[in-house]
Amino acid sequence: MKKELLYTIPSLYRDDFRIRGYRFGQGKKALCVAGSMRGNEYQQIYTCSQLVRRLKELESRGLLREDREILVIPSLNPSSMNIGKRFWPTDNSDINRMFPGYDLGETTQRIAAGIFEQIQDFEYGIQFASFYMPGKFSPHVRMMKTGYESVEKAGEFGLPYVVLRIPKPYDTATLNYNWQIWETRAFSLYGSATDSIDEESAEELIRGILRFMAAEGLLKAGAAGETIDSADGKTASAPRVFTDRELLSVRPACSGILRPFIGVNESVKKGQLLACIVDTQEGEALEQLAAPADGTVFFAHSEPLVYADTAVFKILTMGEA
Repeated sequence: MKKELLYTIPSLYRDDFRIRGYRFGQGKKALCVAGSMRGNEYQQIYTCSQLVRRLKELESRGLLREDREILVIPSLNPSSMNIGKRFWPTDNSDINRMFPGYDLGETTQRIAAGIFEQIQDFEYGIQFASFYMPGKFSPHVRMMKTGYESVEKAGEFGLPYVVLRIPKPYDTATLNYNWQIWETRAFSLYGSATDSIDEESAEELIRGILRFMAAEGLLKAGAAGETIDSADGKTASAPRVFTDRELLSVRPACSGILRPFIGVNESVKKGQLLACIVDTQEGEALEQLAAPADGTVFFAHSEPLVYADTAVFKILTMGEA
C-alpha cells in the first residue's frame, strides 16, 4: 500500500487543504473508491477507513492482484468535516455538484477538477454516497441512467436492491454522472446511516465491494471464499432492480414533531399507521401518516422535526426480485 497526497490547496493563514489516497497494486487502473464529500458523512469516511484496513490485510497475505491498481480516498472534503459543516465552509457550496470541475474557478470547482484528474481513468468507480435529506436507507447500489450504466455489474455487489436514477439537471454535475460520461462504470453505495456510525451497515457494504472485486478478478483465486463467504455465511440472491420513480413517497400536509412507529426495511400493509405529526406548542397530534400500499420501508426520515410536504417515508411496493 502507498499513502499519497493526491491534491492540495496552499493556505496563507491555516493548514493546507489536503486530499490523501491509499493505492494498492499497480498497472491497469481497475477500481477507485471515494468516501465522504460532505462534512457530516461520518459513516462514509468510517466505511472507507475499514475498507483500507481490510485491503491492507489482504495485500499482506498476497490475496490482491499486483497488476491491478486500486485507489481508496476516504475523504474529499476534510476541511468541512473538521468543523462539522456539511458543505464547503466559506460559501456553502457542494463539491458533489461541481464535477468535472474547473481549475480556474471557485474553490470547490478547483477541488473537483483536481481530484477528477486523478480518478477519471479508472475502469470502475464506487462512491459511498448520502441523500440530500436526513434519513436511513435500505442498503443498495444506485446508478444514473446515462446509457453507460450496467445492471449486471451492479448485481455483483450482492446487495438486495439496485436503483436506477433518472438524472435531473443538477445530477449532471455529480461525481457518479461524470464518471460514467468519461467511461468509468460508476456505482453509488448507500448504507443505513450518514452522520452516525452503523457497524453492521458498514460491514455489509465492504462485503459487497469484496464480492464485486472477486467477480471482476481483483482478488486472487481462492481469496473470495476466505474473505467473503466466511464473513456473511451465505450466497447473495439476485437484487431487485427498479427506478427511483417507482418509490411511493409519504408526505405530511403540516409541519411538526415526527413520531415514527416503523423503521427502514420493515414490511407494511396498505393503510397501516406509519407515524404521526405532533404540534410543537400544544402537543396534540396534527396528522397521521398511513402506508399508501403494501410494501417495504426503503427510506425513513431521521430528524425529529419535519416540514410540510417532506418525504418522511419512501415505500417500495411489492414486486418480484
